[in-house]
Amino acid sequence: MEEQVLEAIEVARRAVEAASDKQADNIVMLDIRQVCSFADYFVICSGDSTRQVEAIWQEIRETLKRESVIPYHIEGTADSGWLLLDLGGVIIHIFSPAQRDYYQLDNLWDKATPIIKIQ
Repeated sequence: MEEQVLEAIEVARRAVEAASDKQADNIVMLDIRQVCSFADYFVICSGDSTRQVEAIWQEIRETLKRESVIPYHIEGTADSGWLLLDLGGVIIHIFSPAQRDYYQLDNLWDKATPIIKIQ
């Protein structure tokens, strides 16, 4: 069990690094293990444009693919302003600012433990 937790946290950290490499805004990594049964970590970030949302998604996907981490499920599109990558223990949300304000995931999961916050 401990190995899976370490693996999930490393996947989440790599996703944060990849998002940061593409200048994602307001990157947050939350430890949701105490408040959620379907994942261990959320990574939430924003891109200022459709192009940037797409670039962040591509960078995260390629970075994790090199580590043999393939999403179980991908939902949304850059055009919609929201992309979700389900990696099992890690769920990644990439938003446009408007969609992030609308969905308010940061507030919805406010009982989770913030691990990383990059403004």
